[in-house]
Amino acid sequence: MSQSSPCLWTQLPQSSPSPCDRYKHACCSHDGNVYILGGRESSSLSDFWKYSVVCDEWTELNCSGEAAPEELEEHSMVAHEGFLYVFGGMLDSAYTKRRCPLWVFDIAKQKWVRCQGKTIQSQTPTNRKGHSAVVIGSAMLVYGGFIDIKGSSQEFWSLDLDTMAWTLLTGFQQGSLGPGPRHSHSATAYQDCMYLYGGLKGLREQRDFWEWNSSSHVWNSLKTKSGPSKLIGHSTVVYKDAMLVFGGGESQDAPQNSMWSYSFSSHTWRQVVALPGSTPPGKIHHCWAGLGPSYKPNTGSGSGLGLHTRELEDKTRPFKNKCFPAPLTFLGSEGAIELETFSPDKCHSNRIYSKSSDVNNSNDCWKKKDAQRIVDCLTFENKAFRKQWSGTEEELSDGNIVLHLPDLLLVFGGRPCTRHCPISVWQMTLTDS
Repeated sequence: MSQSSPCLWTQLPQSSPSPCDRYKHACCSHDGNVYILGGRESSSLSDFWKYSVVCDEWTELNCSGEAAPEELEEHSMVAHEGFLYVFGGMLDSAYTKRRCPLWVFDIAKQKWVRCQGKTIQSQTPTNRKGHSAVVIGSAMLVYGGFIDIKGSSQEFWSLDLDTMAWTLLTGFQQGSLGPGPRHSHSATAYQDCMYLYGGLKGLREQRDFWEWNSSSHVWNSLKTKSGPSKLIGHSTVVYKDAMLVFGGGESQDAPQNSMWSYSFSSHTWRQVVALPGSTPPGKIHHCWAGLGPSYKPNTGSGSGLGLHTRELEDKTRPFKNKCFPAPLTFLGSEGAIELETFSPDKCHSNRIYSKSSDVNNSNDCWKKKDAQRIVDCLTFENKAFRKQWSGTEEELSDGNIVLHLPDLLLVFGGRPCTRHCPISVWQMTLTDS
C-alpha cells in the first residue's frame, strides 16, 4: 500500500432476509463468512446471523438454548480453529456475578457448545462491556472494559483456547504499566504483538497507542508525530503489514468517517483518502471484517491454508482482482456506476464501471445513475469463473472460491443507524489491491 493510494467505498444494498441495523454489536470472519451477534437497536438484541460474501446472502442462526448467550452489547467475538468465542456484554444484574460470560459456537456443527475447562478455576473474569479481544497463537487476550459500578478496568486476561484456562496478566507485566483503565478502545494482533488504540480512560477520551509483546510480556508506548485524533467506538484491522483504523469519534455524538493506516515497518501513520464521490458516512460503534489474503491473521498460529495455497499456485485463480485509476476520457457525459455482487449460480463479479456504455442489464446489479463526474474514476473488478479441469468443465467448489477471495473490507452497522431497515453494509477497497 503506497503512501498515496486512495480507497473506494461502495454501499452494498441488502435484500431480505437480513438483520436490522444496529450498533455496539460484534462480528468476525471465518472461511468467507461474516458472523454478527447481538448489539443494540432500540434495545439490546440477541439475534445471530451469518453473511456469505460469495453468495451475498444472510442466514439467521440459532441463538437459543442453555449454551447460547442472551442479549449482548459491547461484547467481543473472535474466531479460532473452527470455533467462535464470545465474551462479555451481558446486561448488568446479580446473575452476571455468578458466571464467566463466555460462550463458544462450533462453526462446523452450527451450534453453541459448553465451554468447560479441564480444571475448575477459582479466578475468572467478570462481565464487562467495551473491552477488546484478540487471538495470538492459541490464546485469546482480553483487555479492559467497563465493569458495572467499578467503571473502566485495566484487567488484562489471557484465555488458553486449548485448555480453556484463564490467566490474569495484569500482575505479570514488565516495564511500563501499560494503557491503564480503558474501555471503548480498539485492539488488533500482528505477529506476536497486540496493538491498542484510544478509548475512554474513565470519562476522558484518549489517543494513545500501545504495543503488547506476548513473548516478553512488555508494554511499549508508541509515540508518533501524526495519527488519528482522540477516538472511541472505532475499529481496527490488520491489512498486509499495516493497521487500518476507521470511524469512531471524539464523543458518542460525533461519528467520523476518516480512515488511517499505521505501517508496522516504518512506524508511521498516514490518512487514507477516499476517492471523490465514494465517501462513506461517519460511523461509531460499528464493526468490520476483512476477507481475502491480505487480511489473513498473522499471529503465529497459522491459518491452516498455507499448504493448500501452495498446491494451487500454478492453477488458474478463480478470482481476478483489479483496482486501478482510469482517466476521465472513459467517462461519458452521463457517468454511471454498476455494482454486481457475488452470485452463486453464475459468474461472480464485483465491478465498478467508468463508462455508461459498459453498463448492462442484470437482475443482480444495482445502478447508480447520475454519478458524479470526477477527475479520476476507478475501475475495479473481482471475477470468479469456471475453469478446465483435465479437459472437462467443472464448477468451482466453495472452498476454492473462498480460498481465492479478493481483498474485501466490509463495515457493518454503527451509529447513526436507521431503525428497522436492513443493516448498513459498506465495502472498502484499496486501489493497490
